Amino acid sequence: MRDDVTHDVPALHRRSFLKYSGALGAAAALSSSLAACSSGPESTNDTGGSGGGKDRALTAVIGYGNDGSWDPTQTASAFAMAGNNHIYEGLLDTDPISREPYAALATRVPADLKATTWRFTLRAGAKFHDGKPVTADDVVFVFDRILDPKTQTLAKGFFASWLKEVRKVDAQTVDLVLKFPFPEGVSRLTLAKIMPKHVFSQPGAWDDAIKGKAVGSGPYRQTAHHPKSNTTFEAFADYNGPRKPAFKRMNWLTIVDAAPRVAKISGAGAGAQIADNIPYANISRLESGGLSVAGGAGMNNLFLMFNTKHKPFDDVRVRQALHYAIDTGKMVEVALKGHGKPSSSFLNEGNPSYRRAKTVYDYDPDKAKALLKAAGVKNLKIEILAVNVSWIVDCLPTVKSSWDAIGVETTLSPQETTAVFTKMDQKQDYQVVAAASNPNQFGLDADLIMHYNYGPQNLWMGYARWADNSVAKQLFKDMDRATQEPDAEKKKAMIQDYIDIVAEQAVLYPVVHNELMTAWDPKKLTGIRAQPYPGINLLQARWV
Repeated sequence: MRDDVTHDVPALHRRSFLKYSGALGAAAALSSSLAACSSGPESTNDTGGSGGGKDRALTAVIGYGNDGSWDPTQTASAFAMAGNNHIYEGLLDTDPISREPYAALATRVPADLKATTWRFTLRAGAKFHDGKPVTADDVVFVFDRILDPKTQTLAKGFFASWLKEVRKVDAQTVDLVLKFPFPEGVSRLTLAKIMPKHVFSQPGAWDDAIKGKAVGSGPYRQTAHHPKSNTTFEAFADYNGPRKPAFKRMNWLTIVDAAPRVAKISGAGAGAQIADNIPYANISRLESGGLSVAGGAGMNNLFLMFNTKHKPFDDVRVRQALHYAIDTGKMVEVALKGHGKPSSSFLNEGNPSYRRAKTVYDYDPDKAKALLKAAGVKNLKIEILAVNVSWIVDCLPTVKSSWDAIGVETTLSPQETTAVFTKMDQKQDYQVVAAASNPNQFGLDADLIMHYNYGPQNLWMGYARWADNSVAKQLFKDMDRATQEPDAEKKKAMIQDYIDIVAEQAVLYPVVHNELMTAWDPKKLTGIRAQPYPGINLLQARWV
């Protein structure tokens, strides 16, 4: 499961988007060309050397594939994004939990967040992993790529609406010129990882980045990358930034299947000290074995997306009926083992901009039947095209039994993410998609989250075939106005108001928000904090 995907990105071709980001919330397979690219034979033991005590290698288990794109301007891969946070730096980076910005490559956070020019001085002595110094040219190089109208990147959707340009002042100084005051932008700067121009301006280098080549200025350098197996890291001796590496070496294994992932972290033969994406059913056993297990609640969600060009899903009453029909309480209890909540807004309840939506789909099968009758719909048969992420698969039987109960004959069709995308790419006339999403890996601000899901040139809106709807066109205008609103409280209210429209329309809408669980050995590691989005962050962790 990932959560992947972008938004107001001036549409990458669907195939290209899948290649770059592995979207639709999956621990997905990627193209064979990606899988074939390896820096050596597959191995889960290549840790760059051996050692004991504090010099021993940390082994982590990631429940997502590492064969997605590693290009920081393109990727939404959970594994790659987590890895890149240890390899690269932004001008500013953010705390993995609070998402508060802190100075990374830059020397400070701007004093005036409402200014339309932010000046950044680079950290003295900062070097890339190949030993070359970090300069203003590298910063301009990355932002020029992100803002280039001819180059479609995932990152463009997070910057193009508010950032006009980035100018070199001198070798160590840059100015970011904004289109209008946008204080939220400081937290988004972590999404623009600074990459060496001398490396990635070379012919074919961006393809190499997609395939796994990573050269940054962060505390860890990549030492080996084996798609579908593992990626290894080593502490960068010349790193002089704020979050020093605590582990001499790290070996991150990709184990998508739940049983072997749990086995790797548990028992006498445990080969790893930390693992993410822990199944709810295994929590008590792991805790009884001495492990710490903690959850992060955030935007992770199961959503339904309707093909609005396929009747009767063009009728908002039908979409609403199918949401009202789902016994979300049962889903939380049975499938999520209590580690979730029925959605009461597009945003999760812990989001700073959360407000209970005017339309909340509390379980109401009688209302669902009445809406279907009002829409003139009888004998409806639905095939749910779903990703085969384990927790999504656990939730699907509740959807089926709920829809069957109101007379909607329902067939479940969970598939590999690539197969789901292929069917939508080929314009097959699918009805409903069920998948996972979590834009929190990009940030917490509601403007980012909503643009991640809705927008006139958005990937999802293309699949939902809704962007030319009159309600949608007005929604997109409302979203643009909210982005540019300088008053924080007014902006928040404007976002909450248009989320009410999103809730009422239910074109792409969460059914439940759930926790993501991380397990680790507290006898060996300290400083671990469970994230509410996929992956791990070890920048403040250390050996006990």
